[in-house]
Amino acid sequence: MDILNTYRQRAEAAQAAILKYEKLVNNYSLLRLVVFALVVVAIYLSVKTIGFGLLVILFIVLMFCFARLVSRQSFFQERKNYFTALKTVIENEMGSIANGSNLYDDGSSRANEKHFYVSDLDIFGKGSLFQLINRAATSYGKGLLSAWLLAPSDKATILKRQESVKELTFRNHWKLDFQAKLLFANKADSGGLDTLFSYLRLPLVLDGEALVRRYITFAPFLLTAAIVTSLFYSIAWLAVIALGILNMSILTAKAGFIVKSGSIAGKVGSILSGYTHVFKTIEDDEWSSEHCREMAAQLRNAGAFEKAGELARLINKLDYNTIMIIGFILNIFFLWALKQVIAIEDWKRRNHQDLEAAVKIAAEFEALISISSLKINYPEWCFPEIADGEGYTLITRDIAHPLIGRDNRIANDYQLDEAFKIDIITGSNMAGKSTFLRTIGINTVLALCGAPVCAAEMKVSVVTIITYMRIKDSLNESTSTFKAELDRLQMLLTAVDTESKVFFLIDEMLRGTNSVDKYRGSKAVIEQLIHKRGVGMVATHDLQIADLEKRYPDYVRNFYFDIQVKDGEMLFDYKIKPGECKTFNASLLLKQIGIEVKD
Repeated sequence: MDILNTYRQRAEAAQAAILKYEKLVNNYSLLRLVVFALVVVAIYLSVKTIGFGLLVILFIVLMFCFARLVSRQSFFQERKNYFTALKTVIENEMGSIANGSNLYDDGSSRANEKHFYVSDLDIFGKGSLFQLINRAATSYGKGLLSAWLLAPSDKATILKRQESVKELTFRNHWKLDFQAKLLFANKADSGGLDTLFSYLRLPLVLDGEALVRRYITFAPFLLTAAIVTSLFYSIAWLAVIALGILNMSILTAKAGFIVKSGSIAGKVGSILSGYTHVFKTIEDDEWSSEHCREMAAQLRNAGAFEKAGELARLINKLDYNTIMIIGFILNIFFLWALKQVIAIEDWKRRNHQDLEAAVKIAAEFEALISISSLKINYPEWCFPEIADGEGYTLITRDIAHPLIGRDNRIANDYQLDEAFKIDIITGSNMAGKSTFLRTIGINTVLALCGAPVCAAEMKVSVVTIITYMRIKDSLNESTSTFKAELDRLQMLLTAVDTESKVFFLIDEMLRGTNSVDKYRGSKAVIEQLIHKRGVGMVATHDLQIADLEKRYPDYVRNFYFDIQVKDGEMLFDYKIKPGECKTFNASLLLKQIGIEVKD
């Protein structure tokens, strides 16, 4: 409730700021119309009465006023857009806590049923772990966060990320500000970073560039001198007209070059404007965590804020070309559009690689703030301890599934300490076996990417998770369920031999065959895993599998989930217990749908 109240207060403050800046934007829009009307009046008066000389002075004054109004209105519009984005991200956090919704990408396009655990542990897609934690607006940020969830990191990297995430947890105001700026910089209609980098990586060459550059330098002085001279010698008007025609001819001749470079400049400019604020936000903070401090230093050393700001200003200057009378005057005097395009192309050649590197640093902050959102929104979660040693350690207290709501999730304890073990978990239908396996798996994935976990305590080794749970047939690949199971088993057995410290989670092996073959096959697989020194959990309904504990007492342990039947009603506590399950409920479930099972 504390974090929700904080979010509500910040959302209300953001809404008040939106209304304030919206009013200012409207006021300045009206003032722009007034100045434009004065320009028209000045033209009329110059023709009727006061003459060309005074018109030039009026134009300069009014052009300055108009430019100032445009600048201020743009600033107020940016502030309004920022607070709109801020309100959006705050409300998104409230929705995430309330019902698991998320405006950010849920990662559906990254789903892969052939991965070791992605499908079985609900890593990507609707209602997934990625949907719960993703706060990345850029493709770079989403790709990096995905990579962290797809494979375990080494202990040093995990600890470094944990340190950064802990710092960000206490900077929720900074986190929301950062999210808002990136959301603003990556508006849906802007094309995002793909548009930006396509633009930056496309060098353009101007024919006769050296000569054009020289002429652009002197053109405004030549035209100004001709105009001043014409005030005293009317014949000089011919020079004014000739220079104006020459300047417009050059612009027309180079129109293709200008269009190619400037066609997406407006969109790129809005992206860059957002990113200058993003870089500044990172650079200006004093970070205590090592990794955040290093990344901020890299941005400062590369001059990311200044370079992005320089390009944004060049592109904004190019946009003056589109402002009716103002653009015409700028092009006549300065060949404005061509001058700005040449400056932009120069910047691209010098700096585009530095800007890409800076964006990747911002993307890493996106991935870090994504996993920090878990600790901010669920302060009862813990940061796991990462165990050393050659053995396997997995010790948890009050571990629960992060994708099940607070009011419905059931927590359990579990302990595997340095030993090589296979735990057989038996139990009734719907008693909690599969959910427990997924609980262990998904929290281990979180732990090994540097994130907090849904537990009171957790200590875990760096392991490679492999699951065997949701085995499906495939019509496209002409694969039956049984063949799909065999393929998954082969992948598991191969991985135990080749991957580092595999921890497997198997839920009901060989469902696609008869009960006799199912038992014999499952028993044979588990014995082969014992022979290979495999470590993990196997959930099954087959009580005979539990007999393996007698044959391998130092390697196999039995656990179970049970039910209580009271007055014909099944009661589940979803708690794991040591030993074998003695109570099953299939006949009771069948009876509830009208099927009597006779002895």
